[in-house]
Amino acid sequence: MNIAFASSNGEKIDQHFGRSKIFYLYKVDKNRVEFIDLIDSSKEPEEEKEKLDYKIATINEADIIYCTQIGPTASKMVQASGIHPVRVSEGEAISEAAAKLQAMLNDNPPLWLLRIFHKAQMRSA
Repeated sequence: MNIAFASSNGEKIDQHFGRSKIFYLYKVDKNRVEFIDLIDSSKEPEEEKEKLDYKIATINEADIIYCTQIGPTASKMVQASGIHPVRVSEGEAISEAAAKLQAMLNDNPPLWLLRIFHKAQMRSA
């Protein structure tokens, strides 16, 4: 699965989805966590709807987006694009969030995570 993290420094999740200028993209599976790419989303348009469309398009490779906040409209648009938004406390380490996700995958994953995991496996097959 590809996971995008809204972060200003690549270490902590500390950004609101709509205000984040950078997303860190990781591949997470049952056995590894691997950094894939730094996504620059700073060239956003002024209008709110176009801004959200742009943000979502920049993270279109992601299956899940971790952020500190996401508005209801943005959340619906993100979900409609096939990306699952996850809100976490500001300052949670990316490494900890990835490890928790990996632990869930290896233990007793919730249904939403199983769906995302299987969808990602089908895409990469």
